[in-house]
Amino acid sequence: MVNPLAPAISVLLPVYNGAAYLEQAVRSILGQTETDFELLVLDDGSRDASLGILRQLASQDPRVRIWSRENRGLVATLNELIEHARAPYLARMDADDIACPDRFRQQILFLNEHPDVVCVGAAQALIDERGRYLTDIVPPLSDSDIQRSILAGHGAICHPTAMIRREAMQAVGGYDAAMRHCEDLDLWLRLGEHGKLANLATVLLKYRLDPGSVSARHWEEQRGNARLACEAAWARRGITDGTFEAGEPWRPDGTPEGNSRFFLKYGWWAFNSGQRRTALHYAARALKETPTNPVAYKLAACAVLKSPS
Repeated sequence: MVNPLAPAISVLLPVYNGAAYLEQAVRSILGQTETDFELLVLDDGSRDASLGILRQLASQDPRVRIWSRENRGLVATLNELIEHARAPYLARMDADDIACPDRFRQQILFLNEHPDVVCVGAAQALIDERGRYLTDIVPPLSDSDIQRSILAGHGAICHPTAMIRREAMQAVGGYDAAMRHCEDLDLWLRLGEHGKLANLATVLLKYRLDPGSVSARHWEEQRGNARLACEAAWARRGITDGTFEAGEPWRPDGTPEGNSRFFLKYGWWAFNSGQRRTALHYAARALKETPTNPVAYKLAACAVLKSPS
């Protein structure tokens, strides 16, 4: 039975040592044009100033509900947030990202108009740890393209852009604790067997790339579990010729060569977006990692002398 007093959206925000960007992330949610939501924030045993920031924000807006406990990890935190959610729609959010003001309105409108879709994500603008713009990423939009991508191991829905039907989340059992660092891919695979998946082409989130993130530090375990998630999905769906394509890290891996490769990627993104100063910054970071790298010198020269085509 639907609770008439429940909000339309429950926002799920796990926090662990997120003080650096937390206030900006929360305020981007509180500033949404769609105002009928509850913001559920679970502090997963943070050792920084996160809980104090959250308490101050909660005192200013009754839609914010916070609680804290000892550290249990991301998956346990997400599943606990789901248990507390009252709304028919669950919106994911991370403590270091920035939601665009119209995100919830556009996603809830889409889900209301497409009852066969159980999860919708969106395009995102990539920013770095200083908030510098790098590029826009438009993911696959249709269910067929998303399904094809996730079955090959690609994260075709950006986790903190996702809005999910609560009934579908409950039907698939929430997040799987065995799928550490790829719990989102595993969830998309299981949700995709329950209903359709979609992405909006509009940028609705600023997604922060941080070389010190969990994905960067645990990519080997992430990719191993991603393969297991895909293999399990192939078995459930009777796919005998599945191919796992996502074998390379998608964040800096801590080695000079790996760091340089990604700094150059960020730099070229920035250059092609017209952000020449940011491009020069990443050329310098790449050269610090690999001082003889000719591509880094090329990026630096382009940033100084050329305009993007």
